[in-house]
Amino acid sequence: MGTIQVPVLGWIAFGVLVLGLLGVDLLVHRKKHGESRRSAIAWSLGWIALGLSFSVFVWKAYGTTAAHEYLGAWLIEKSLSLDNLFVFLVIFRSLSIPEDEQRRVLFWGIFGALVFRALFILVGVEALEHWHAVVYVFGAILLITAIRVAIEDPTRQRESSLVRWLSRRLPVSPVAEGPHFFARFQGRRVATPMLVALISIELTDIAFAVDSVPAALAVSKEPFIVYTSNVFAILGLRALYIALAHVISELRYLHYGLAAVLAFAGLKMVVPDTWVHIPPLVSVAIILACIGVAVAASLRYRARQRRRKKPQDPAAGAPGSRELTA
Repeated sequence: MGTIQVPVLGWIAFGVLVLGLLGVDLLVHRKKHGESRRSAIAWSLGWIALGLSFSVFVWKAYGTTAAHEYLGAWLIEKSLSLDNLFVFLVIFRSLSIPEDEQRRVLFWGIFGALVFRALFILVGVEALEHWHAVVYVFGAILLITAIRVAIEDPTRQRESSLVRWLSRRLPVSPVAEGPHFFARFQGRRVATPMLVALISIELTDIAFAVDSVPAALAVSKEPFIVYTSNVFAILGLRALYIALAHVISELRYLHYGLAAVLAFAGLKMVVPDTWVHIPPLVSVAIILACIGVAVAASLRYRARQRRRKKPQDPAAGAPGSRELTA
């Protein structure tokens, strides 16, 4: 369906680039390097800058429209990846995974996500090319998901139902075994909480891909644009989680912004372009507005709650109890 023709060597070069970036991510975070929140924020900004920089390559190679489509798809994926962070937090809390070990699970989770996204995008593009009615199916999925995301408040989740389900069906060691995914317990080989966390994250990402891939396809039908935007949105997810793990649960209204993004993508799918044409750059602005308003409202609510909880200064005395001075 796409008009952008990427040679096989181009795909191979991009694959080598991604593997190299994954290697950098693995080496930087091994042996407790780059663990501080400040370092994670710096790395998150670096991954974001890298994702934005790739739009310059797309612009030079394929033109302005392709670059705008890439930015729109990347921004959608980056925004929706914030929803993943809520789930990661709940999974790790449910299994009591130490912070030092969470990075290993996230690395392999991200690696698996890159593979599954490629399969979903390939299937999605082929389906759109051969059956136009699939557009309305994808649009309906996005609209239904938008309603679900708006209703459910992820900040109130304290335990993962998926973790409970897997723990009942897998032989799991009751004792954590450090960074290992398998262990020996009572003479047999069993899974560790680390493996349960990894499987939970992979299954969760497959479920999220059902929403996020159609959302990206609402902006662009080009496989190269959709996949590269997915890759660069996912690559920095580990650093982003480390940077935001302490505050992500306090973004009270973020899920409304994500719901708005999904609803926008769903409407863009089902409403014919001949009725309402929304240029890619306008899509970027709408997505930024949805997430920006939700984050700003969340931060304002958070600041207001902190002011309410702040103890009154004893030196100020009770209201109306000022001493009279001559």
